[in-house]
Order: sequence, then C-alpha cells, then structure tokens
Amino acid sequence: MAHYRNNLPQLSSNLFITDGGIETTLIFREGFELSDFAAFELLKSELGYQALQKYFRTYASMARDYQVGCILESATWRANPDWATKLGYDQPALAQLNRKAIALLHDIRQEYETAQSPIVISGCIGPRGDGYIPAHTMTVDQAAEYHHPQIEAFRSADADLVTAITVNYVEEGIGIVRAAQTAGMPVVISFTVETDGILPTGQTLKDAIAEVDAATNHAPAYYMINCAHPSHFASVLTAGGSWVNRIRGIRANASSKSHAELNESVELDDGNPEEFGQQYRDLKARLNNLNVFGGCCGTDHRHIEAICKACAPLLWTRLSSPLCLTGQR
Repeated sequence: MAHYRNNLPQLSSNLFITDGGIETTLIFREGFELSDFAAFELLKSELGYQALQKYFRTYASMARDYQVGCILESATWRANPDWATKLGYDQPALAQLNRKAIALLHDIRQEYETAQSPIVISGCIGPRGDGYIPAHTMTVDQAAEYHHPQIEAFRSADADLVTAITVNYVEEGIGIVRAAQTAGMPVVISFTVETDGILPTGQTLKDAIAEVDAATNHAPAYYMINCAHPSHFASVLTAGGSWVNRIRGIRANASSKSHAELNESVELDDGNPEEFGQQYRDLKARLNNLNVFGGCCGTDHRHIEAICKACAPLLWTRLSSPLCLTGQR
C-alpha cells in the first residue's frame, strides 16, 4: 500500500534521512561487482537480495534510533531501458525487477517504521545517459516516453513517490515530471552540478528549477542536489533567493573532487564523515526548508550518522523540547 502518496511527510519541517552512496558502498565496501553500477541486478540472487536488505535496514534502523523520518530510495538508478538492454534484460523482466525493488522496501518499512520515524518509499530513476555528461540529450516528449514504463512499475508496486537522481539537463527533468503526472505519482527532481554549482550544461541551478517549474506548473514536490560535494554548491544556496526554498534535499558526494577526477579514480574517496555532517548542519542552519539529507558517491552509514548527530540536535533545539535543548538521547 502507498501510505504517503497523497501526503508526503517530508513536506513538513521534520528531519528525514535517506541512504548513502549505494553503488560505491556495495562495490568498495561489500565487494560486489556491479556492471555499469547496476545495483538492481542484486535482486536476482538470494545473496544479492540479502545484501540489499542489510543495506537498507542499516538506514531504517538509524532513523528509528535517532527518531527522524526516513526515505528509502530503491536500488533502481540503472533500471531503465537503455541500461537494462545493455545488461541483457527485456522490458517485462525489467518491470518485474523494478517492482521487486519496491517490494523489498515495503518489507523494510513494515519492520522498522514507528510514529516518530515515518518511512517513505521512493522509486529511484536515473538518467538515460551518463550521469555526469549530457552528451545525448532528449526532447521533453522523448524523455517522458522513455521514463514512463519505470514510473508505471513503481506506481503499480505502491511506491509513495518517484525521485529522479543525477539529472543533468532540464529537458529530461521536465519529461520525467510529465511522465509522473500522467501516472499520478508525486515526483522529486535532483540535479547534479559541477564544482562551480552549475549544471553540466552551463545552466544555473536557479534557472533550471525555474524552467522545470514553468513547464510543469510547479509540479515537483521539491528539488534536491546530488552527486556533488557541499563545497561545490554551498555558496549558490546560501546566496539566497526565493528559488532556494524549492530545494529540500541534499545527497552530496563524500569527495570534493570534480566529476572528471572521480571518473579517473581507482580508489574510493570517502572524505571525512564528521566534517561532512557539519557541512550539512551549516546549510540547515541557514536554509530552513532543507530537511532531506542523504549521501551519494563515497558516502555510507558513517556519513549519514554524522548528519544525524550534527543536524538532529539543531532541529530539536528549534522545537524547544527539554530533550532537544540538551542534545542528548
């Protein structure tokens, strides 16, 4: 059952966490080989399924311990037609795996959700092409048609919403929003930016959000930024402007390296989790609407727990409860 499709709890001021960099965690820390970063392939085997269960339980348990909300993002970033065809899947098999990815999250929610820690299930959509380089772009109509089958699979599996991660040009973002509207699904668009806080196309984040909103009548529930280090975009966000209020979530990289440098890296750069948490706290202190926090490349449970330790006390203090004022649990 889609518990929150018509009433997303993260649209409140409460803190929500999501997971870290699922692909980099599974590859570098768990030892799995993921062709083209396709984590959804783990759903095919019992060993892989158990690994995904363990992974998501880590974050659901953390949310329960810290009494914050949780958004579980399905392991389907690569589960769209072009990537799946490259890996040998036809459309029926792909749809089945997309539904199975959501079913796994329903089991996790049933196990860990509490009144203090609502768990929202999101179907994760990745870009048709490279996450960093918009080399082969689509029109809006082409993007809507391309992403519609995956969104329909998420809808039929009772996901609460869909979230498009690592969107690097606006036409694909608009197409995804329109496909979600057709399916009757809430949608979140998460843009990626370069070290200067600008999209790979050269468009500013402000203009990208304005263009998507104008083309869709402000249809996205909110926007996020992912696959960039906080130092790459902090100055853009803290410069202010009403458009910043549309951004509720961040899933940053652990590393401050550029996309080009990360592409050439043979070792995982996991940065400094404590510093990472403080960077999120600094952003949260300045931007009240930021309340969905997770990680991307190089991050894992340590980074998300550092965010909880840094940001949850800030939220508690604002709520002015005796427990919150001490910062103790």
